[in-house]
Amino acid sequence: MKLQGKRVLVTGADSGIGQAIAALFAHEGADVAIVYHTDRAGAEATQRLVQQAGRRALVMQGDVGNPASVTRFFEQACATFGGLDVLVNNAGVGASQANVADLDDAEVEAVLKTDLLGPLYCCRAFVRHRRESAGGAGGSGGGGRIVNVSSVAQHLPTPGSVPYGMAKAGVGSLTRSLSREVAPDRINVNNIAPGLIETPMTAARLQDPQQRDQSFSVIPWHRAGQPEEIARVALFLASDDGDYVTGQTWTIDGGLTMQWGGA
Repeated sequence: MKLQGKRVLVTGADSGIGQAIAALFAHEGADVAIVYHTDRAGAEATQRLVQQAGRRALVMQGDVGNPASVTRFFEQACATFGGLDVLVNNAGVGASQANVADLDDAEVEAVLKTDLLGPLYCCRAFVRHRRESAGGAGGSGGGGRIVNVSSVAQHLPTPGSVPYGMAKAGVGSLTRSLSREVAPDRINVNNIAPGLIETPMTAARLQDPQQRDQSFSVIPWHRAGQPEEIARVALFLASDDGDYVTGQTWTIDGGLTMQWGGA
């Protein structure tokens, strides 16, 4: 097992990619703290998957865009598991198809708080925890792994969804900069940028034949990805297999970003 005895916190673990990551990590030996925002039933379904793998599961409601909430669920997870070894920043929200001139302040704030500030707040809490466990910054090394989940939107123009694209690009920048800051602590920081993945967030597009065909036409693999395909990359980055990898974004998109120039 690649994560035997590790303690993991996954945000947005109530469905889709987060749920798949939590389940796979549990099968690889990890205890999992499951953070959800509104979907309690989905989080409890993830809890059952973790427990079926014989591992401990902790379900916590939280808002990653609220620093006080982040502090609370990190403290609860550390108290329950005795610490954390891996953080997966997966929580995110989409944006309406509004152009910049038509955006209202509330939508901009909601997207940036969840999709950009949320990963920042969680990374901050995790780094502080690992340093405390190791006796201070730059000491013997805090160790640990951070896996962020952004989107191909960090690489591509996003007309009609600019705040979302801004936030995801920011997560890529966060990954690069933080990886340098925490290298002395031996904390790996990496990022996954998924393309079109079959999740509740993309269900409406994939269930509409016209939208689905249009989406597949610019993906060389001509299909949507599955959450488990993202989870397997996250496992590599969270395990000792990925020890020499840090500061990188792994784009998992069926070739979408390679096709874009000719689409």
